Amino acid sequence: MEKTIISEGRTTNEAIEKGLKELRVSKDKVEIKILENEEKRSFFSILTPRVVKVEMKLKEDINEKKEMKTKKIIELSEEEQNKAEENVEVFMEEILKELPEDTTYNITKNGQGLNVEILNKNLGFLIGYRGETLYAFQNILSAIAGKGIDKKVRVILDIEGYKEKREKTLEELAQKVAKTVIKTRKPIKLEPMQAYERKIIHSALQQNNKVETESIGEEPNRRIVVSLRKTK
Repeated sequence: MEKTIISEGRTTNEAIEKGLKELRVSKDKVEIKILENEEKRSFFSILTPRVVKVEMKLKEDINEKKEMKTKKIIELSEEEQNKAEENVEVFMEEILKELPEDTTYNITKNGQGLNVEILNKNLGFLIGYRGETLYAFQNILSAIAGKGIDKKVRVILDIEGYKEKREKTLEELAQKVAKTVIKTRKPIKLEPMQAYERKIIHSALQQNNKVETESIGEEPNRRIVVSLRKTK
């Protein structure tokens, strides 16, 4: 998300520090342009307060763009889809032996890969905290599905409807946080989330003209900050 601000101070360093604090980023994340330098003062301005102005612009956030952009669609042939399904079926039949009794699974083909759903109410351990184990398992299934296939096979895994419930929870959280930010006029930093979950928050508030969202930090501690939208 592009941001440009004008920061002032008695010295260049002070102006920059104020700007960095306002943007909540480190110096390497911004482009700095000095608008008024403390050294360029005329004889008649000696008695006036010294003010330095700098323009600070956030550098393009590559990670943010990756989160928000639509991924390139890779179409699989019917033969490739069948091969991917066969790979996952063989693996799942072995995994079922280690899972609680009465666990079942469904596999559906979607053109780009597979949707896999595992059903059993006693699979919390396979979901993990905030879905961490589920996403790790999903990556494993994607690797297994792609064996013998040159193209990347995308597997979307869900366990007992967890993702749908989590998406609804995150959308409700986004709206609640937005209301709090508007009321208090203070930014709120959310806890670290998976890229998939951050995208849900971004999307939920994209049309809100009073707040804006940005991702900060590095994986696996990357998180979203919701703040008041700055008027131009």
